[in-house]
Amino acid sequence: METVPPAVDLVLGASACCLACVFTNPLEVVKTRLQLQGELQAPGTYPRPYRGFVSSVAAVARADGLWGLQKGLAAGLLYQGLMNGVRFYCYSLACQAGLAQQPGGTVVAGAMAGALGAFVGSPAYLVKTQLQAQTVAAMAVGHQHHHQSVLGALRTIWQQQGLAGLWRGVGGAVPRVMVGSAAQLATFASAKTWVQERQWLPEDSWLVALAGGMISSVAVVAVMTPFDVVSTRLYNQPVDGAGRGQLYGGLADCLVKIWRQEGPLALYKGLGPAYLRLGPHTILSMLFWDELRKLAGRAQ
Repeated sequence: METVPPAVDLVLGASACCLACVFTNPLEVVKTRLQLQGELQAPGTYPRPYRGFVSSVAAVARADGLWGLQKGLAAGLLYQGLMNGVRFYCYSLACQAGLAQQPGGTVVAGAMAGALGAFVGSPAYLVKTQLQAQTVAAMAVGHQHHHQSVLGALRTIWQQQGLAGLWRGVGGAVPRVMVGSAAQLATFASAKTWVQERQWLPEDSWLVALAGGMISSVAVVAVMTPFDVVSTRLYNQPVDGAGRGQLYGGLADCLVKIWRQEGPLALYKGLGPAYLRLGPHTILSMLFWDELRKLAGRAQ
C-alpha cells in the first residue's frame, strides 16, 4: 500500500467516504426507519409501514417524495467528512508509527482511530438520524423531532440541552464505529493482501481494492449492526428538560431493553438495508481511498 502523509490520508479518506455517502444515503434512510419501527414493542403488536427493502424504499418515496430518500444528506456528508477524516488520519499515524506491523496492530489501530472519529462526528450523526426519522404522521416511526435543517437542528439542541446535548448518544456511537472501523480497516488490508497473493488479478488493478472491500463489508455488517440499532435508538429518543433520554439510560440499558421487549433478533433490525448500505459504502469508500492513495503516492 502506497505511503502518503497522514494529512493527505485525512483529505483522501474524508473525500472518498463523502463520495460514497451520496450513493448510499437512501439506504441509510430506509435502515433508520426500519431500526426505529416497533421500538420497545413486542413483535406482532405494532403496525409496520416499512416491510423489507424494496417496499420500504417505495414507502419513503410515496410519503416524502423522491428527494425524501436523500433526507439528512447534508448532515451525513458532514459526519462522513469529520468522522472519516479523523479516522483515516489517526490510522495513518498509527501505521507510520509501526503499530500495524505488530500482531493485532491493525485491529487496535482501526478501533482507536474509529473511536476518535466517532466522538468528533457525533453531533452530525445525531442530527442525521433525527432528520432521517422525520416523516408524515401516517408513516412515522420513533420520536419525531421536527427539525427544519442541519443548522436549525444544531441550534435547537444547543439552546435546549447545551453543549453536552450535541454529544448525547455518543456512548453508543463510539463502540459502533470502533468495532466497524477495526473490522473494516483490518479486514480490508488483509483481504487485499490475500487477493494479491493469489494473483487472480493484476497487482495494481482497482479490482484488487474492490475485492478487498467486498470481503471487508461482510465483516463490518456482521459486527456493527447490533451497535448500529442501539446507536440509532439512543440518538433519536426524546429527552426531558435536563437533556436526559426518556427511553434509554445508555448503551447497556438500550441493549437490555431491546433484548427483553423486542427479542434478540431486534438487534439485527434493518439488516438487509444495513448490508446494502454498509456493503456498497465500505466497498466504494475503500476503493476510492485506495485509488486516491495510489495517485497521491505517484505524485510525490
